[in-house]
Amino acid sequence: MQPRKNVLLIVVDQWRGDTLPMLGHPVIKTPNIEALAAEGVTFARHYTQAVPCGPGRASLLTGQYMMNHRAVQNTIPLDARHTNIAFEVRKAGYDPALVGYTTTTPDPRVVSAQDPRFKVLGADMEGWRPVGSWGMKMEAYFSWVASQGFAMPDNPWDIWLPQGLQADDHGATGKPSRIPAALSDTTWFTDRGIDHLRSTAHKPWFLHLGYYRPHPPFSAPAPYHDMYDPALCPPALRADTAREEAAQHPLLRFYVENIQRQNFFQNGRGLGSAMSQAEVRQMRATYYGLMSEIDAQLGRVFQFLKDTGQWDNTLIVLTSDHGEQLGDHHLLGKIGYFDQSYHIPMIVRDPGAQADATRGSVVGQFTETIDTMPTLLDWMGLPVPRTCDGRSLLPFVHDGVAPTGWRSEVHYEFDFRDLFYSKPESALGLRMDDCSLAVTQDEHYKYVHFGAMAPLFFDLNADPGQLHNVAAQPSYAPLILKYAQKMLDWRLRHAERTLTGYAASPEGLLSRM
Repeated sequence: MQPRKNVLLIVVDQWRGDTLPMLGHPVIKTPNIEALAAEGVTFARHYTQAVPCGPGRASLLTGQYMMNHRAVQNTIPLDARHTNIAFEVRKAGYDPALVGYTTTTPDPRVVSAQDPRFKVLGADMEGWRPVGSWGMKMEAYFSWVASQGFAMPDNPWDIWLPQGLQADDHGATGKPSRIPAALSDTTWFTDRGIDHLRSTAHKPWFLHLGYYRPHPPFSAPAPYHDMYDPALCPPALRADTAREEAAQHPLLRFYVENIQRQNFFQNGRGLGSAMSQAEVRQMRATYYGLMSEIDAQLGRVFQFLKDTGQWDNTLIVLTSDHGEQLGDHHLLGKIGYFDQSYHIPMIVRDPGAQADATRGSVVGQFTETIDTMPTLLDWMGLPVPRTCDGRSLLPFVHDGVAPTGWRSEVHYEFDFRDLFYSKPESALGLRMDDCSLAVTQDEHYKYVHFGAMAPLFFDLNADPGQLHNVAAQPSYAPLILKYAQKMLDWRLRHAERTLTGYAASPEGLLSRM
């Protein structure tokens, strides 16, 4: 009899890849995640392939680069022809459950234009069985809060306003949110996840356990609101002034001059780029507090698995959809081309004895979010669709070595067309289909190619913070050509290939999958 195989895929939202104690972060405290890493493998250079949420999650759950799945921004539909991890595990008899969200807009060719999912930022991806979904506009969570006796404000989002709000509070604050930790969204998601695990303990299961945090609003409930001393939090990595930062590139200038604090704080006013270092440190202290709250709730999930005898037959993968600028480069959010938006956490904990030799190790090779789906399917003994652009990470987990021909660089993309909440396309005077960039980055250099603007090139040896674009310097011209060719090679190698492994012949249909 084959041993039972359960999968817990934990997807947190907007968690920076450098914010892990295992990677030397100076203040973060996440003991349950650290304990998970001690039993698994941490991937130190793990990157999402696209931002923000919708494109990042599309790459995570389909295993495809954005250039292939083409759900290029929040609100942009995902083609119905694409498979995803949920569809694939259903073929093996699993009923994949979703707690959280996937920020997926449906294909308008297969549903009515009047479908209410077209009135929100994104709905649930096909293939999943929602067991703890937000609802269309977080209604399910807000309704639950009200049912617990909490007096809901007219604007439900105001539960994340700070207690004792003063007229001069314009953003980052050390005050706790109005909503208590017992009623936070982090607690709600955890409860839904444990409820599902309790109901399915008699059979193999697959659970996507999603969390909204540490996504904005940057407001933490007590006692997490003051868990970290802002004075001990790292300062922002940025140019001396926002104006100097903005001079690097027209796209960067647009975001420096347009990102509003109100999108990150319920009480925010003014530009994010105008935040002082003290305000940035306070924001980071709150951000870390939200992380510690998730860690505490994950401790409940892990203990449930241990108490019910499921810990030793459950693969656990912890990752995120994208990172967060957090004041670096005078930016807030997940945008543009800087590492802070794309570098994300990745921990794989295989319960099997074949992973014993690598427990607690840290992998330094470049890995990508498209590797998640192949890794899960590989561990479950299921075939990996040819449409997947990624590769399984299990050789790192089982053998501690990179597979033959492993990538020496990382790739990611960003689309900045006009949406209802942001208009860079109009501001830059571009056509919609020219509003894109792609990045090729290795240990030494980073090349950023734009569809209709001048490229960027960073010498990471001399400028790891990526403050100085050297693309116009003649001495770098040969390197820029080399990296442009590397990007073209990458795009040719990973062009859409659903049917390219098939061929007709005198003997009939051939397959080279």
